[in-house]
Amino acid sequence: MIGRLNHVAIAVKDIAAASALYRDTMGADVSEAVPQTEHGVTTVFIHLPNTKIELLEPLGADSPIAKFLERNPDGGIHHICYEVDDILAARDRLKATGARVLGTGEPKIGAHGKPVLFLHPKDFNGTLVELEQA
Repeated sequence: MIGRLNHVAIAVKDIAAASALYRDTMGADVSEAVPQTEHGVTTVFIHLPNTKIELLEPLGADSPIAKFLERNPDGGIHHICYEVDDILAARDRLKATGARVLGTGEPKIGAHGKPVLFLHPKDFNGTLVELEQA
């Protein structure tokens, strides 16, 4: 069901500083920062030959990333994202096995302009999982 690893998301307090670290220190191809108002974050993507790293900075105090950074003041890995061919079929299959889909269970449009869903970390070894339609 799951396809390739699309990205690993890292929560950061200062997206400009984190972007500079990847760009200037590691020589990575780093995108511009883009506010994702619906998700309460600003995102930057670091493009690697085989996947991406997504940097997430809170967009306001109510951001889920702000809450994550309260618990993890140095930042850290927030979630991993896998591609799926059919997000609705994947959702239905996961729910049938007892996995919990966060939110309403209906896909939202993610940072890549494609439908995404998040799965409860308690169902996946403590890891927040994002599914993105390929």
